Amino acid sequence: MALIEGGTMDNFIFSINVTLPIFLVMALGWGLKQIGMLDDNFVKVANKFNFNVTLPFLLFRDISSVDIKAVFDLQYVLFCALASSACFWLIWGGTKLFLKDKYMTGAFVQASFRSSAAVMGLAFIQNLYGQSAMGPLMIIGAVPLYNIYSVIVLTFEGRQEKDVDRAGKIKEACVNILKNPIIITIFLGLVVSLCGLRFPVLVDKTVGNIAQMATPLALVTLGAGFEGRKALAKIKPTLAASFIKLVLQPALLVPLAAVLGFTGEKMIGILIMLASPTTPSCYIMAKNMKNDGTLTASIVVATTLLASFTLTAWIFVLKTVGWIS
Repeated sequence: MALIEGGTMDNFIFSINVTLPIFLVMALGWGLKQIGMLDDNFVKVANKFNFNVTLPFLLFRDISSVDIKAVFDLQYVLFCALASSACFWLIWGGTKLFLKDKYMTGAFVQASFRSSAAVMGLAFIQNLYGQSAMGPLMIIGAVPLYNIYSVIVLTFEGRQEKDVDRAGKIKEACVNILKNPIIITIFLGLVVSLCGLRFPVLVDKTVGNIAQMATPLALVTLGAGFEGRKALAKIKPTLAASFIKLVLQPALLVPLAAVLGFTGEKMIGILIMLASPTTPSCYIMAKNMKNDGTLTASIVVATTLLASFTLTAWIFVLKTVGWIS
């Protein structure tokens, strides 16, 4: 019993050490905005810079640096892709039926299914297993679809001028997918990895320096743009999205992954894909594509706080049943 309690406390401290620093950086951004050091113009410019520059560099670095051919597992990548797809379409369908405020739809769907796979996911996997190839494989299976589906739902559900026809929206979604800088750099990262290309140290360090700005800048900007009073007015959809993101998705799909034989590092990658907090880049995309940034920020903050407890519970359950070691 003491061993179980000790393991539970270790898992809780581990989860806190991953999630709480992220929340504290967001809190710093909020505090700097309150004292006037940051303003709305900073939030607007930083969001644009993050979306177009730092986040693409981060994903390019993470994918291009892995030998994809050596570690590729088709079944695992397909499961990540199909699970992400199922979550997206089911959540969008349910949201269309049950969410009364239609302006919230795009933000709610994106924040409910899209995980912080590239940022928090790799940190969890590496802390549990050291350097792992399963994290980048999970990213390849899920993150491109995260971005494609997010572009689709944000295009169709964002604030539109009246009398926009369906064909126009489909064309707009296709254009947004093709010019999405995150999708483009994931593709370029795959090409570089598959071709075995290696860049000079000068280029690697430059890419790395820009990539390192992505997460802290996104978090500071999210905190600075967080509107507490408006977020409280949307507490019900925030809690509903948090439940879907942190509890419902893994409850439905983690047992299926176990039936298919995924354990250890692969199971942790799947758990992170399904149950990690909503990625801060959701806020950047929601704001850039005329969707509900307030609701998105509220869900990111809530899932980041709650994930310390829910991920600890999930890790404990998976260890107890022997699906991870």
